[in-house]
Amino acid sequence: MAMVCLTDFEEYAKEHLSKATWDYYAAGADECCTRDDNLLAYKRIRLRPRILRDVSVSDTRTTVQGTEISFPVGIAPTAFHCLAWHEGEVATARATEALNTCYITSTYSTCSVEEIVAAAPSGYRWFQLYVYRERKLSEQLVHRVEALGYKALVLTVDVPYTGKRRNDIRNQFRLPPHLKVKNFEGVFQQETSVPEEYGIPANTLDPSISWKDIHWLQSITRLPIIIKGILTKEDAEVAVEHGVQGIIVSNHGGRQLDGGPASIDALAEIVETVAGRIEVYVDGGIRTGSDVLKALALGAKCVFIGRPAVWGLAYKGEEGVREVLQILNDEFRLSMALSGCRNVAEINRSLVQFSKL
Repeated sequence: MAMVCLTDFEEYAKEHLSKATWDYYAAGADECCTRDDNLLAYKRIRLRPRILRDVSVSDTRTTVQGTEISFPVGIAPTAFHCLAWHEGEVATARATEALNTCYITSTYSTCSVEEIVAAAPSGYRWFQLYVYRERKLSEQLVHRVEALGYKALVLTVDVPYTGKRRNDIRNQFRLPPHLKVKNFEGVFQQETSVPEEYGIPANTLDPSISWKDIHWLQSITRLPIIIKGILTKEDAEVAVEHGVQGIIVSNHGGRQLDGGPASIDALAEIVETVAGRIEVYVDGGIRTGSDVLKALALGAKCVFIGRPAVWGLAYKGEEGVREVLQILNDEFRLSMALSGCRNVAEINRSLVQFSKL
């Protein structure tokens, strides 16, 4: 079967992954309202195409944090790629290297940061970080990825506690015994009496994380710091005041607080508040090239995809992720041309309007 759009990959993954694995990737928090609204929100946005603009030549290239990528779609940090494909994050890294775009490696990878770099040495990578109660764990990870050539830290700030994902509870989701959170291999003593949460001991994340931890992080690394999980203009302003280099507008794929805004609906006020002082990105709900175009029109510098990358892995590993990215690239280029944009610089707010669905 020809894979024509991202929905084809989703249907394949749902059919071929185990129920517990599918439920884990698909999960939203509580009633999944925010997860589902991430998709619906894009459908409420309409494009205002301009015509007769000579779109015989188009250019999808852009830059993020000063580095050129082939088109404004990267891979968001998603955990446990080996659940979808035996090579896991190694396959994802090779695919993003081949298409010359950005891959944000998850702390919760089933391949180590060293294995990922070895598999795709020329790839452009950022590293997604959590802050743990034991600060040394976070600090050691920061030093490891900095030494390995990762180009930025993506601090995820919307998980002081893990959201309630009902199907994971029903399924009693656990990593299978042959898989590990490889970046923490040998760190935690395996005591069967200690409750586990997504591959590591429960209560390891630090719920006391606050803005002062940004200063702590800046004191231990020279890497740019990008904050992932901001949904309000108020927090965007505080982030800029704390000297971070970027914001990813994100609701964690609807997996944390149910009832919050769709990421794309939160984007405009954050872009307006930031006013070009730092770069703003968005994730959550991107399924087509026109979604990418809408996000850029509303001020995102780049978008990141999570679940579609995992669907690509489930389909055909590295080749599947490459296909997902290539389809988005082709659709984005076509949407740009049909809207009268020859390059990313020509995409602006006048290209979109909101409609009632």
